[in-house]
Amino acid sequence: MHTDTLNRLQHDHNYSVINRKGERRTRLVLVLTLLTMILEIAAGMMFGSMALLADGWHMGTHVAAFMITLYAYRYSRRHAHDDKFAFSSGKVGVLGGFASSVALGVVALMMLIESSERILTPRIIQFDHALLVAGFGLFINFVCALLLKDSHQHGHSHEHGHHHDHNLKAAYFHVLADALTSVLAIVALYSGKTYGWNWLDPVMGMVGALIISRWSFSLMKETSPVLLDESIAVKQKTAIKDIIESDADNRIADLHVWRVGPDHFAAIISVVSHNPKAPDYYKALLMQSQSLKRRGGGLRLGHITVEVHQCQGGGCDEINN
Repeated sequence: MHTDTLNRLQHDHNYSVINRKGERRTRLVLVLTLLTMILEIAAGMMFGSMALLADGWHMGTHVAAFMITLYAYRYSRRHAHDDKFAFSSGKVGVLGGFASSVALGVVALMMLIESSERILTPRIIQFDHALLVAGFGLFINFVCALLLKDSHQHGHSHEHGHHHDHNLKAAYFHVLADALTSVLAIVALYSGKTYGWNWLDPVMGMVGALIISRWSFSLMKETSPVLLDESIAVKQKTAIKDIIESDADNRIADLHVWRVGPDHFAAIISVVSHNPKAPDYYKALLMQSQSLKRRGGGLRLGHITVEVHQCQGGGCDEINN
């Protein structure tokens, strides 16, 4: 007898990122990167180029990162409606992005250590052969970047339009890092061959390590707040508070907002009023407010729970003051 009311009150808890196009292209990029990695490591050891060897090692960690990306996609898809998750498996892709950012940091550290060693103990480099391999590696990086860039810009989440796919963004960053180390390797090898600047080979490895570490920190900074349920900015909380309290004599006694997916937020709001209305009334205020859209910076409240209390006496005006 309560079927209609129950259907109206129930929420959609699926905030998983399903990006099949990105998943397919990541799988292709994984194969291309694995083959190029084997070639560059072998060539770097054979021809004595630290920049080329560093690029090959770098690709090896990217292979692991792409495997993390594919696993996260598969897990999110298979567990999208699994009830053991409070708000679906929407954060699995974010976790994959965070793991990849850690892998990027490890790559940067390895490159920095090995490059420092090569500065102290220089080695003979066969420039012509190393340049050919580095050029081929850059071409593969370019192809992979095109494949992932298109998917990164046009990906969609489950029934929610455009989204921030941190999982795919991490894979894209790994490809860009590969391309960067390939460019630095080519510059170093060409300068060494033409001008005899052999010292530039390990120096370029160090430069690449510093740039990659910055990308790693940037991605870690972007994903960690989602995993730690960090709340929204003060101005966004203020926008929610102003919308509710500008209506009648409402006061917010308690407010919690946190991410349940890359682009979606849940909110628990406790409202006190002399003349309380149904929870749907306050939800409608938030969903229809242009102020929240403007001041909330694109804040998308996908799951709102409102608790309403009637104020007894005249003390409600002092709440939150």
